[in-house]
Amino acid sequence: MRPTRLPVAGPPGPPAGLRYVRQLSAREGVRTAWPDWLPTEVVAALQAQGIPQPWAHQVEAADAAWQGRHVALSTGTASGKSLGYLMPVLASTYAGLAPAGPPRPAPTGTAGWRVGGREHTALYLSPTKALAHDQLRACAELALPGWALAAVDGDTAPAVRDWAREHAGYVFTNPDLLHRSLLPGHARWARFLSTLRFVVVDEAHRYRGVFGAQVALVLRRLHRLAVSYGAAPTFVTASATSTGAAASTAALLGVDVADVTAVEVDRSARGPVELVLWQPGTDADDATADLLARSVGSGAQTIAFVPSRRGAEVVALRAQRQLDSRPDFVAVPEALSTPADAAPGPLVAAYRGGYLAEDRRRLERALQEGRLRGVAATNALELGVDVAGMDAVILSGFPGTRSAFWQQAGRAGRRGRPATVTLVGRAHPLDAYLMAHPDALLDEPVEATVLHPDHPQLLGPHLAAAAQELPVTEADARYFGAGTAAALARLAAAGSLRRRPDGWYWTRPERAVDAIDLRGSRGRSVEIIEAGTGRILGHVDPVAADRAVHPGAVYLHRGESYLCEELDHDALEALVRPARPGYLTQPRVTTRVSLLHERDQRPVGRGRLHVGRIAVTTQVTSYLRRDETLGTVWDQTPLELPERQLQTTATWLTLDLAEIDEALSLAHISAGTHGAEHVALALLPAFTSGDRWDVRGHSTTAAVQGASPAGGSGLTLVWYDQQPAGTGAAEEAFAVADAWLAAAYDRVRTCGCEAGCPACVVSADCGEPQRGLDKQTAATLLALLLD
Repeated sequence: MRPTRLPVAGPPGPPAGLRYVRQLSAREGVRTAWPDWLPTEVVAALQAQGIPQPWAHQVEAADAAWQGRHVALSTGTASGKSLGYLMPVLASTYAGLAPAGPPRPAPTGTAGWRVGGREHTALYLSPTKALAHDQLRACAELALPGWALAAVDGDTAPAVRDWAREHAGYVFTNPDLLHRSLLPGHARWARFLSTLRFVVVDEAHRYRGVFGAQVALVLRRLHRLAVSYGAAPTFVTASATSTGAAASTAALLGVDVADVTAVEVDRSARGPVELVLWQPGTDADDATADLLARSVGSGAQTIAFVPSRRGAEVVALRAQRQLDSRPDFVAVPEALSTPADAAPGPLVAAYRGGYLAEDRRRLERALQEGRLRGVAATNALELGVDVAGMDAVILSGFPGTRSAFWQQAGRAGRRGRPATVTLVGRAHPLDAYLMAHPDALLDEPVEATVLHPDHPQLLGPHLAAAAQELPVTEADARYFGAGTAAALARLAAAGSLRRRPDGWYWTRPERAVDAIDLRGSRGRSVEIIEAGTGRILGHVDPVAADRAVHPGAVYLHRGESYLCEELDHDALEALVRPARPGYLTQPRVTTRVSLLHERDQRPVGRGRLHVGRIAVTTQVTSYLRRDETLGTVWDQTPLELPERQLQTTATWLTLDLAEIDEALSLAHISAGTHGAEHVALALLPAFTSGDRWDVRGHSTTAAVQGASPAGGSGLTLVWYDQQPAGTGAAEEAFAVADAWLAAAYDRVRTCGCEAGCPACVVSADCGEPQRGLDKQTAATLLALLLD
């Protein structure tokens, strides 16, 4: 058994490439008295957990919620938002419980037991199962007798669900279960819904774009049903610091902004934080793995956030190997040694989406107990899982939005201790831009939340689901908005609804909710199965499966390498076998774009800018094998996979070939267009509310099918939202094009490379490398678009 060891020396600072350092000084907190409406036994339980008094912003939010006002609680990570909404929840779901016969034990997966009548119930919603279970554990630690708690999600046993419906006063779940199970089966939840006093929507800043609009409509359905059962729930949203918290919450809930109280001033104490911007001279994943190993080796419990699932696996593996090879180690302090009843494990592990529930829980426990000293995680661990305070946070590349940056950075120093946050710049134009302009990262306000629940493509299906739950009437426009009547008419014309004197009724035999995919995966998940054992390693949506687990793909899972043998789209299964072939794989994708509807256009320099609806057809046609160590390409293998079509919103640029230097060949123009598309796409998140994964790009030396550029033949650059109906980011690009394209031109012009690099026109995610890239022509084309 390998002993857990730590070196004596402290961590060295980042090597050459240091770009910027900012010291955030410690902040004194402002505490205040407990609310007088909070029961004394609840106060005692909270004080026993080490909370002498609440912060002032916690009481401000709690008082407003207790008075029945919707609340937008938007303060920094680790500012204690959970206590702000927990106080009114406790006062309403715990107070007044009295013994009524012998207590009934709760099944595994719950806390507390039913001991008598209850005054009210409350519902907690989070975007991930892990965060809901973390909240359940924190509440159970209060040890309040008779306070019945339960987490209900897709992993919950039937006995626990039954118990939660009948006995739990506070239920922890996610929008997916609310949408697919609780609302369609609301009759079984009648006792819970009829007494629903509070609905907590945690990590509300994650509900943006199409996913946010879908969740907004689910919340409207919940509100409507609760009122029909005689309840009048108050909603509390909790989010990282955001711009326009009250307006974002009003849009999410479908209420007037005047009915929302925003609590945005953070009164909690904070330890000193050192923010470091570092541009390494090596691959960002290698640099992150090295920094993670050195930080863990110094005794600092550390999270490294990595943008991709594969990257998280690679970083964790490399960091652990480096720790294993270090000779200068001493034993871990006794307080951090492995408990006797726990199996020893590595110092560093990966944590990402797609893991099975039991694997996630095991990693979370190891972090909380201190046995796991370092983790390379995707943003699956960004969402508030309480790991008792990280000493250091490493971000392998800008995470896409300022909101996500501060959310991840806030994992460090959660108990007021000094902390270090290091942003490792990747070879990416946006990272290079922020390294050169740190004020754009650290001083600009975070992005506003953009969502459009009134979009007909989203509203219609949810109105159908609402009608199946309870007949929809004209009065329900107060929940679903001004487009309700038109959407109902369309559904009735299609035969999905039938109007009767008391409202519109669902007419079909199937469940309406089954036609709605909240997270936009456009289909059920593909199970990744280990051939020979039948063990399920994880899940991936069908579209992503074409790229991640196509036949011949190398799939990484928890530090192990697998080779995919078969992808069965009909059975929704991918079969993989353990293998270490010495290479990694990269899919190649072909793309076609056609215009569905143009909403607007305007001149930009010598070209024209357009916005509208398009159809994007993509197909994974082959994959490259790249040397695992050197990254060099071995060969390319063709694939036969289905075409995938996406109808979405896009902004595109057209430029007449007559405006371009006649000395440039069509090949140079194509390569320059390709490079301009890359750099503009990379910089788009700096000017919109979306992140770098919300939008994809495409370029061609032809017009978009169904449209033509002004003046005849020319080139087209397209940027489109990756979700059906659009996330809003591509539409925002139309409004900010002048500043956005100027930044793209400046990035290409000032980049120090000779012919193009990942910090300007080269994109590692591009599926069309065969088209080539031309940095100088890209600069020429962008200059023409800026005139």
